[in-house]
Amino acid sequence: MEPIYLDHNATAPILPAVADAVRDALLAFPGNASSQHGPGRDARRRLEADRERVAAMLGVDTAGPRPDRLIFTSGGTESNNLALRGVVEPLLRAGRPARLIVSAVEHPSVMETASRLRERGCRVDLLPVDHEGVVRLDTLDALLAEPAGESETLVSVMLGNNETGVLQPIEEIARRSREAGALSHTDAVQALGKAPVDFRRLGVSMLSLTAHKLHGPVGVGGLLVESGLKTPELLSGGWSNDRPGTSPVALVAGLAAALEAAHNDAGRPARMRGLRDRFESLVTAADPQAVVVGAGAARLPHVANIAFVGLDRQVMHMALDREAIACSTGSACASGSSEPSPVLTAMGVDNRVVGGSLRFSLGALTTEREVDEAARRISLVCKRLRGCESGRK
Repeated sequence: MEPIYLDHNATAPILPAVADAVRDALLAFPGNASSQHGPGRDARRRLEADRERVAAMLGVDTAGPRPDRLIFTSGGTESNNLALRGVVEPLLRAGRPARLIVSAVEHPSVMETASRLRERGCRVDLLPVDHEGVVRLDTLDALLAEPAGESETLVSVMLGNNETGVLQPIEEIARRSREAGALSHTDAVQALGKAPVDFRRLGVSMLSLTAHKLHGPVGVGGLLVESGLKTPELLSGGWSNDRPGTSPVALVAGLAAALEAAHNDAGRPARMRGLRDRFESLVTAADPQAVVVGAGAARLPHVANIAFVGLDRQVMHMALDREAIACSTGSACASGSSEPSPVLTAMGVDNRVVGGSLRFSLGALTTEREVDEAARRISLVCKRLRGCESGRK
């Protein structure tokens, strides 16, 4: 049976052209970009050239009198940690109050980091969402209106949700935060290449990204930091402007190539949205008890969170795996957990919906034939499992 990969939110297979870019850079730039000899200087020039390429495509000003920064990291998790910890930890070490406002539907790398910072004395407020998964701006206003004293406040809300694809009003959140004297951060990992991501236009203080959700290589990402905002190093040892360690020149070349491929494929978001809508229509028509979570909100074009009400998501997931369909029960960083999805729980959806939900996520190379065949196999699995449930009754 031909495998059908519908778990691009976990990781997207690298594009051949991107793999070629990584290989070419590995062979052409063997030096350490921190070294002062010729091979090192060559590697540094390539690294900085790719930094400028990525920055330009993301609306980052690195050349003006007050340049923004692009710090390369190992991926989205490190970027999110650097954003939150980089603001809060210096304050805590200095004995000053710090405050985080994070949405209730953030990725585990934000939620768990916030929880650990709370244990160290940081105040953490959860920003609730409505039944579609969109943050409550009125609650944000109320939280921002509370007297902060000497506390530094950071608001962290992801651009597009990793489980439902629901988009957040980041420009408005950034504007309200700035007017209240607070910093803002957005996790744009899932949105990059599928929705417009312009750092200056969004107006956030920091933005996290990664390559492997974008058909790039695993192991490289970045944090965009606005001019004037300092982020202390979380690692020690080795020379670096922002982050110690040997710069991954070849991986950065892959990140730049993957982002460039997305920019050059202007029709990709519309194509994925059409396939996603087709997929959702086929699945819900074949199984009337299936519902699309977050369908009433603006969403990323490639994500479909479908709840097979009355069926167990773990059982359904294993059955689809046997049918050679790769999907997910939620965030890949929380895979294996039998706990209900915190994202869907925060949305206040019915427990039977939470218990039956699966995430399907498409990629740049997903075809209509794959979508149709996946829907056919899912329909057969649903009929078989629902027949078993009826037999037990």
